[in-house]
Amino acid sequence: MIKVENLTKTFIKYEKEKGLMGMLKAFFNAKKVEKIAVNHINFEIQPGEIVGYIGANGAGKSTTIKMLSGILTPTEGTVSVFGLDPKKDRIAHAYNIGVVFGQRTQLWWDLPLTETYTILKEIYNVSDEDYKKRMEFFNEVLNIDDFIKSPVRTLSLGQRMRADIAASLLHNPRVLFLDEPTVGLDVVAKQKMREAIKLMNKTFNTTVILTTHDLDDIEELCKRIIIIDEGKLIYDGSLTKIKKEYGFMKNVIFEMKDAFFEDINLNEVFKLKPDELKQEKNVNKLNITFDKRKITVSEITDLIMKKYAVIDIEINETHIEDIVRNIYEHGLNHD
Repeated sequence: MIKVENLTKTFIKYEKEKGLMGMLKAFFNAKKVEKIAVNHINFEIQPGEIVGYIGANGAGKSTTIKMLSGILTPTEGTVSVFGLDPKKDRIAHAYNIGVVFGQRTQLWWDLPLTETYTILKEIYNVSDEDYKKRMEFFNEVLNIDDFIKSPVRTLSLGQRMRADIAASLLHNPRVLFLDEPTVGLDVVAKQKMREAIKLMNKTFNTTVILTTHDLDDIEELCKRIIIIDEGKLIYDGSLTKIKKEYGFMKNVIFEMKDAFFEDINLNEVFKLKPDELKQEKNVNKLNITFDKRKITVSEITDLIMKKYAVIDIEINETHIEDIVRNIYEHGLNHD
């Protein structure tokens, strides 16, 4: 189990005034400024969970991951990762975790990938039998045999990300930290990466903490999300719950047989405010976004189908990205 209590990280920087005098003043008496990157956060993560850890740029996500992985030391509070303190128990902790930091790689740039894995095998004391089994599994889910003899510098971004995932799991860690694992990948490569993460979690019961700006990753991989904003934890719960409580906007698109010949103001018809219902017309399509607490799809559909010859209807729930944006803009108590 991962347990975080009162976790805080403060960075100190020194500011100087402009010009030569400012530089001289700073040399003798620099102004010290404290920046709280992570502010007294608490959470627990159970073995085998895949948890999305999300927030805006500068919210404190990467700082938290670096404290969990032992790269940074907390200013206050404690971290326990399966009973180990990441900073005090560095060596034992390193055997317990795997880390993939976005576009930074742990692979040897000029070596063929197969040699990189051989080196990692020796570093982590992986037996020949376990190494063979894991390489067979990685090839099955990540297709690394296609490029395993190539130098790392010649790999595409998608290939290198798959290779990094395999490298981080070679010693069968109990926890995998993924910081932007699909950044820069095309749609097909992203989908393959997500499928691989799900399968590896299921096969090895690996606990996964995922930070990402691609909220499609969150929707597909995570049942639970933790949202952090300006260093503070503002939500910790199920993805289903937050979508239910804050995903109250719904979208329905009607495709008509013919182009529009008359205007219809649905806000007037249903007596709804502009933020409760929005409509857009485009030749023969009518796009309506509405607050499902105020009106139902059936009410809108009944009205539209009485007025127009509808040939197709598309209904969409609120995307998680819109929900998170709404929380950032209005807070958790926004109604």
